[in-house]
Amino acid sequence: MSLTLDSSEVPKRLSVIADPPKKLFIKGCDIRKLVKLPTIAIVGSRRVSAYGKHITEKLAGELAADGVVIISGLALGVDSIAHQAVLDAGGLTVAVLPGGIDRVYPRSHEPLARSIVASGGGLVSESGGEVSPQKFNFLIRNRLISGLADGVLITEAAIRSGSLNTARHALEQGRTVFAVPGNITSELSGGTNNLIKLGATPVTCVQDIYDAMGWELAKKKTSPVAYTPAEQSLLKIMHKHDAMSGEELLKLSKLQSSEFFETMTMLEISGTIKALGGNLWSLK
Repeated sequence: MSLTLDSSEVPKRLSVIADPPKKLFIKGCDIRKLVKLPTIAIVGSRRVSAYGKHITEKLAGELAADGVVIISGLALGVDSIAHQAVLDAGGLTVAVLPGGIDRVYPRSHEPLARSIVASGGGLVSESGGEVSPQKFNFLIRNRLISGLADGVLITEAAIRSGSLNTARHALEQGRTVFAVPGNITSELSGGTNNLIKLGATPVTCVQDIYDAMGWELAKKKTSPVAYTPAEQSLLKIMHKHDAMSGEELLKLSKLQSSEFFETMTMLEISGTIKALGGNLWSLK
């Protein structure tokens, strides 16, 4: 389905932002219906670390599984990771394009764009046809990403990341800004850590978002999601026990020590497992 909405037809939440769109071109869903559901925009750096990828996949997938629509910009890095995680979770996602509605950017994401539409999500743009995106279009587009959402989550961003422009629009529009804390020695976490210092709500699990938004979405505890074979191996073992020692886990997993410790660290950071003391571990 393709739609062209005039200014009087665009969702109300967009009609009241600064510089509201005069037209919206849409492929796939009827955006007017989709934004009546809980919506969160997820954005971040194009250059993303293993930590940023893992956290983005985890949060986007869990939000989508709870019925939250995810808005992003189809860009390299965090944006495309979030879109794909939503699709993998069987959820709905919307990509706001910087160019014309028929001009997916980057071109390498055309298959992802088709999957978004086929899954019941949609593509949105202020331009029709195959208008090429100009540099200024990316920053202008960001006001629509935040404007369509109830809140904006930045999962990983450097101090000069363009995604912080989306956070600024969100604040101007009265949206709640969320940020994932990161390693203080990583330049890719400089932007998110600064946002938290400036008052953004820190997020370590989806419940942090639900609490801040007043949403009651997580009705039941879902099984932890594994994103690598090593995580799958460890979580499968831990499901069978209330608590296990690190030595037992290493032995049963048959992982190399370096991969084991790296995987355990990522699982702890993402809130999937917790340390009980005395080198004992359990699922969270």
